[in-house]
Amino acid sequence: PSRLKHCLARCDHSDIPEPNTLTGTDLPQFRLWRQDEGDLNPLSVHTQLSTLRVFLKFCERIEIVTDSLYEAVILPDLADGQDQRTTTLSPDQADAALDYLDTYEYASADHVTLLLLWRTGMRVGALRSLDVDDYTPQAARLHVQHRPQGGTTLKQGVGGERYVALHRSVCAVLNDYLDATRPDVTDEHGRHPLVVFSNRGRPARSTIRRHVHRCTQPCLWMGACPHNRSMDSCADIGHGDGFDCPSSRPPHDVRRGAITHWLARDVPKPAVADRMNVTEGVLDAHYDQRTPETKAEQRRQFLDETTRTDN
Repeated sequence: PSRLKHCLARCDHSDIPEPNTLTGTDLPQFRLWRQDEGDLNPLSVHTQLSTLRVFLKFCERIEIVTDSLYEAVILPDLADGQDQRTTTLSPDQADAALDYLDTYEYASADHVTLLLLWRTGMRVGALRSLDVDDYTPQAARLHVQHRPQGGTTLKQGVGGERYVALHRSVCAVLNDYLDATRPDVTDEHGRHPLVVFSNRGRPARSTIRRHVHRCTQPCLWMGACPHNRSMDSCADIGHGDGFDCPSSRPPHDVRRGAITHWLARDVPKPAVADRMNVTEGVLDAHYDQRTPETKAEQRRQFLDETTRTDN
């Protein structure tokens, strides 16, 4: 798992070949090493160490590490607000990525994936659940459905089912994708998944995440690496998985950025919450990344318009 890869790298560096050779001294050293990483936020450190604790508990259960070794992994305290992720795909980044895809990879599965995630703000599970028949071109909308018997589920179960309206420009890309690009494949349940990247059927969530990371790498549209990596030797460029690119973004950052973008355009909160299948409370706590200054200016514009109307 990606959350353990840094621990594995540290073990290799420290000549620790197996979990049963770990000691209570090694684990605090690993924690300090991760906390010293300048670009790692406190939540990421907390998440990685939590995963390590769970892994060591499992190892203890199958008797390959000493009892209670996991207790040597001390989780750092998080200040108020640090238990919430704040990274997003910004509108400028989204526009640049989509412009690149529109120009060089038009109506590809990557193009459709990022376009739908950005324009609808849906979760990866919702995107993965879509079938070709869930798209109605005439009505310009998608029908998101919870189908556990068919191998796809939504995070909110039946409560996550909804219709999602699409802009005609999004429909134009979808129509061209279905007409010319999408492989004619079915999944193991005989369904026709809307987004597919190969002839192997419905993609796993991890596959969708990999493709989102890949097409949000800024070197694709900048023509140069913002981190001074060699474009000739970087393994993440092009069709690499992109996970190790510091500037690539996972799907949830796309969702968070999309929600913030719609709120910044003064779309009413209830409309955003319904479209994105999230309560207003959770939206405020975990998704709305507008700065206090942005919110103040939006209030000013609204109140100025109200005042002019009243006069």
